[in-house]
Amino acid sequence: MAWNEPGGKGNPNDPWGNNNRGNNNRGGGNQPPDLDEALKQLMDKLNGLLGGGKRNNNNGGNGGAGAGGMFGIVGAILVVFLGFQSVYTLDEQERGVVLRLGKYLKTENPGLRFKIPLVDQVIPVKTTQVRTAEIKERMLTEDENIVEVELEVQYRVTDPVSYALRIEQPERTLTAAAESALRHEVGSAAMDPILTTGRPELADKVQIRLQDYLERYQTGMVISQLNIKDSRPPSQVKAAFDDVQKAKNDKETLTNQAEAYANSIVPESRGKAQRQLEEASAYKERVIARAEGEASRFSQLYQEYKKAPAVTRERLYIDAVSEVYSNTSKVLVDVEGGNNMMYLPLDKLVQNLPSAPGGNGLSNSDISRLTDEVLNEVRSRQNNTSNTVRREGR
Repeated sequence: MAWNEPGGKGNPNDPWGNNNRGNNNRGGGNQPPDLDEALKQLMDKLNGLLGGGKRNNNNGGNGGAGAGGMFGIVGAILVVFLGFQSVYTLDEQERGVVLRLGKYLKTENPGLRFKIPLVDQVIPVKTTQVRTAEIKERMLTEDENIVEVELEVQYRVTDPVSYALRIEQPERTLTAAAESALRHEVGSAAMDPILTTGRPELADKVQIRLQDYLERYQTGMVISQLNIKDSRPPSQVKAAFDDVQKAKNDKETLTNQAEAYANSIVPESRGKAQRQLEEASAYKERVIARAEGEASRFSQLYQEYKKAPAVTRERLYIDAVSEVYSNTSKVLVDVEGGNNMMYLPLDKLVQNLPSAPGGNGLSNSDISRLTDEVLNEVRSRQNNTSNTVRREGR
């Protein structure tokens, strides 16, 4: 009998399960198979393939079909999930550190990449991004003062493998290393440079020391810039510190003023001293030259005196009188042999003389004439006095 023949016992080769349905069909055994029954049988077969057992009752058959469908859905979802997990993307700032079963495998560049799900692990690391860490600490200086320092560290990751695998917490390691370097340099410096003009030098020293620490720890980080944002004394002693700073500023101001005064007065004093030295030297040369000239004049005058003693003596007398008269305006003359003293008003006599052309002073000729007049006046008065004395004697 063929597998699709109706009637009798069911054919075991009938895939549609029509072995007992021929007698129940109203129209006979030539009716098409029931769709629900066909689906149930298909689920039973899938359940068998997936490891599910057959059940004898109808309830057992429905449970097996439901479990098989659930396994199929879970399997499909698992396949899709693994497909998505096998693909990843790295942007331009990132590098991917690939681990296979926990062991370093390779470093991937930016782009669309693939991995084995549940076997490979990718750690993305940003290597071109400039990161910033800020530190604020209170520490002791070399001269046993307390200062508060705010530090800003800018750094980049140059070795993604060391950054991702050699240290557990890179940012915390950087912070601890920066604090250590800052404490070392602040503890080796005085407070005044840290608070005033020594910040750039302090920042350079801290950067060099911090970079050395990071290289020792193999962190894969490089310091691009380090700045001392602020340094100040603690708030509890800020008022006293401000007073000290004001006193130091006043001291510096007074020192600068004193230096400016010294710079102005010292060159002036040196100039005056040099001028006095030059004047003294000139006076010395003038006195020496005058002495030499007078000595030479005396020698020459002595030669002339030996030739004509009377004339030379008279001339010397006239010159001496002229020099005396030129320095005074009044002369008192004691006449020999008389009791009267003559008064010669030279200022009046000078007024009667004609003034020299081109000036108000007396020329040598004027002085000579004045001297002659004075001598004549003295002689005449002396003669008159002598005649009077003689007459009285008679």
